[in-house]
Amino acid sequence: MGRTSEEIKPLPGTRPEGIRDEAAAALRVREMFARIAPRYDFLNRVISFRMDVLWRRRVAARFREILETPGARVLDICCGTGDLTFALERRARRTRKAEAAARIYGADFAHPMLVRARAKAAASGSAAAFVEADALRLPLPDASVDLVTSVFGFRNLANYARGLEEIHRVLRPGGELGILEFSDPRGAVFGRLYRFYFRRILPAIGGALSGHREPYAYLPPSVDRFPSAEELAAQVLGCGFEDVRIERWTFGVVSLFRARKK
Repeated sequence: MGRTSEEIKPLPGTRPEGIRDEAAAALRVREMFARIAPRYDFLNRVISFRMDVLWRRRVAARFREILETPGARVLDICCGTGDLTFALERRARRTRKAEAAARIYGADFAHPMLVRARAKAAASGSAAAFVEADALRLPLPDASVDLVTSVFGFRNLANYARGLEEIHRVLRPGGELGILEFSDPRGAVFGRLYRFYFRRILPAIGGALSGHREPYAYLPPSVDRFPSAEELAAQVLGCGFEDVRIERWTFGVVSLFRARKK
């Protein structure tokens, strides 16, 4: 944690099975998520026993100060069908009228996911705006947003170090970052039961209900290869952030990483 940025080795990104280079990894991830978009929300509820809904609400609650600030700009990257984007918007509107609430944006590079997000926004009257964009190359000016979030999306980036650098670029000084990802549960008994479910049962359920085995077979190894909390915290500090905090929820099944841009 005390290492200088020169000593911190840049973190590689995700690499689906059989993929070695960054461009191919990004393409494979985009294709996988495009295929499962039609049943993505349903499957998230099933395989998480609806805990994903609670986790997203808790993420939004953690950033209520920013969300309740008039004129704040919030970007949800790797937003998928917009579940966190909408949770952030609902939190922002709790104490502010729509015209005074924070402005919420969702970005994703899988077009079918955004089609569903926009349909959900239209059906619910949401004012959230969605843009098709790669999180490694965001179409935003420097220092233009107050909060960047990602729930179960950052892990799928083809280059973690570049992802953090891009987030740092678009955040204003003092702006915050929030990343929620799966982690390794603590506790001998629960940990073993969870790992059996996550590595054996979940991929089978996801593949059967979606009709696409690959995305759910990819999930467990992608979590296993994701940097440890300490590695990610060191990288975040090395990219120009401070006040790094880690919260472990639901017996350590997921972890929220928070940091502030210097």
